[in-house]
Amino acid sequence: MLNENLKAVRKSKGLSQEELAAKLYVVRQTVSKWEKGLSVPDSDMLIAISEALETPVSALLGEPIAEKEPDDLKAISEKLEVINLQLAQRKRAKRRTLHWAFLIAALVILVIAGCLIALGSPYLNWDFSDPETAVAGTVFHAFEFFFVRLAPFAFVGAVVGAVLTRKGQ
Repeated sequence: MLNENLKAVRKSKGLSQEELAAKLYVVRQTVSKWEKGLSVPDSDMLIAISEALETPVSALLGEPIAEKEPDDLKAISEKLEVINLQLAQRKRAKRRTLHWAFLIAALVILVIAGCLIALGSPYLNWDFSDPETAVAGTVFHAFEFFFVRLAPFAFVGAVVGAVLTRKGQ
């Protein structure tokens, strides 16, 4: 059983007898004897084999290990295809989310600009001698000042972002 498991694990890891022997600092013939069942490694060597093959000792001593068949490659390719489809769906969802975020940002900028245009410039008519009105007027003036200067760039960026994330691309 050890001989069969050793051979199956070595092949599943893609190692030749020479490569495994080099990792264990033994000659190829020693590995060959182990795999043919003509000799058995001692406990220290068994631990070294498990470390070299990255397999637990119990797996080497346990039940027979089935070798991978060509169908395993087909199963792996099917799993990769499913993963690729999932990644593509996530990418589409992110793109759709970004698209709507850009559209909403452009709409919010337009609504705020419309409100500011409709209100005119009320901060000039406020009584700045009253502390509460002065603070509110100053805050509104600062908002209007920065909005008028930054909104055109933000609006253009939102429109460009919405165009670049539309479904056609």
